[in-house]
Amino acid sequence: MNTITAQEIKRRGISAVEEGVKKGPVHVIKNNKPQYVIMDEEFYEELIAEREESYIARLKLSLNELDKGEVHHFKTVKDLVDAIDRFDDK
Repeated sequence: MNTITAQEIKRRGISAVEEGVKKGPVHVIKNNKPQYVIMDEEFYEELIAEREESYIARLKLSLNELDKGEVHHFKTVKDLVDAIDRFDDK
């Protein structure tokens, strides 16, 4: 993991981040825990595009299942949760 401390950023400024970002996203450590991730714009745009594509694919799959009548109805929330638990156990 590519990391830098918040203190290092305070001490060296943006140049400390620029060096790290050349290797990929930089995890900023604050109070001994990762708190933030800094990435270049190109990586960010790719990440957002992939998320959007994934969302659209899931939506299309759901609509396809709906068209095929592959829809399950549950009488109670407990019934739904039980079905999800059974699915997760597979």
